[in-house]
Amino acid sequence: MKRFIYEELKKWKQSETRKPLMMYGARQVGKTYIIKEFGEQEYDSLVYVNCYKNDLAQTLFSGNADIDRILVGLSSMAHNTIVPGKTLIFLDEIQEIPPIISTLKYFCENRPDIHIIVAGSLLGVMNMRGESFPVGKVDIMHLYPMSFEEFLDAMGEGQLVDILHSNDHQMTDVFASKFIDLLRQYYFTGGMPEAVRTYSETKDLPAVRTIQKNILAAYEADIAKHTASETQRVRMVWQSVPEQLARENKKFIYGAVRKGARAKDFEIAIQWLVDAGLVYKVNRVRDLKLPLRFYSDSNAFKLYLLDVGLLGAMTDAPAASILIGDNIFSEYKGAFTENYVLQQIVTIPNRPTYYYSKDNSTQELDFVVQKDNIIYPIEVKAEENVKSKSLAACITHDFKDYNLHGIRFSMKGFKEQDWMTNIPLYAARAFII
Repeated sequence: MKRFIYEELKKWKQSETRKPLMMYGARQVGKTYIIKEFGEQEYDSLVYVNCYKNDLAQTLFSGNADIDRILVGLSSMAHNTIVPGKTLIFLDEIQEIPPIISTLKYFCENRPDIHIIVAGSLLGVMNMRGESFPVGKVDIMHLYPMSFEEFLDAMGEGQLVDILHSNDHQMTDVFASKFIDLLRQYYFTGGMPEAVRTYSETKDLPAVRTIQKNILAAYEADIAKHTASETQRVRMVWQSVPEQLARENKKFIYGAVRKGARAKDFEIAIQWLVDAGLVYKVNRVRDLKLPLRFYSDSNAFKLYLLDVGLLGAMTDAPAASILIGDNIFSEYKGAFTENYVLQQIVTIPNRPTYYYSKDNSTQELDFVVQKDNIIYPIEVKAEENVKSKSLAACITHDFKDYNLHGIRFSMKGFKEQDWMTNIPLYAARAFII
């Protein structure tokens, strides 16, 4: 299946300042598949080493960090000659062999002609104790669940992606009903590659849901494996995310996790889930000025699940209500819709994303996105009522001197107003990019 990160990998290969590449991503988002595909298509040969229960690899990287010695060992293991620039070395599941991390420094310094990519579950990589991270010696990429546009391509609807990026709003509106139908399907399948592939090939809804449940079970098992004394608290936060999103005000409330809880009780657990790539954390901003990070309030935030399909599986949302129900886009206080929008935004590099709320007021902007020197105040509307009261108040009153232009994502078509532009939900990523 086509992934947008493939083009970024090609740029990495061609870069004159290329360094060893680390690809981050939660379990089962497709890291192994896309890197192997890249190696097989863009290089003469691929040396693939899975480090899981690999005694030879363990011995090789536990010795001295002489890169020529390691290259000889890798060639022997793969029964393949490593040719600089023509062979891609791919070390998978590196969390099983922590010394690999520090070895990357020596690849960068001593053998920059060698093309090497490493990947592993964030759940494991983040727990590599005692290893010095090679700061400044590696390139980093993040892989997320498949975006709606990647889902369209997997469904054989690549032409619709082209339409979304054509900036032809009239043409996009012509296909609105088809986009909405496919968006419903994406709400159900989400972007986990195995779920998408199964759905695209079989349309077997129970099979898709089983895959999603298995992924969730694997995450739960990993939480128990990697969190030690924090396991219970991490699980409590993880299981509370759907409930938090179903609230009218989606600001994370510690008391919803455990009565009387405070930040100090769960801040480590929350950070662990963020670092593991299982949730996205969106902090509040106090002002809509550049750069947004200067105005970030880390004490107020919202948590979203890494994938909208997993959100449906986690809540046991019936397939029928998602695929044919009247209110799926507004169900659970718009939880699915907000999660969907954020899921599209995070796939775009360099798009800092926050939310805004006014002190002592219900006024709130669902998201505030920074794109270079532009700030986009965003309101997400899932229900039929699309009156943007908070957005209007921010643009035309509170921040009227900032010359901001509001964005509303909704199920309605493209519409331009003096102070706001309505963008269909299915075109969210195409607009933000």
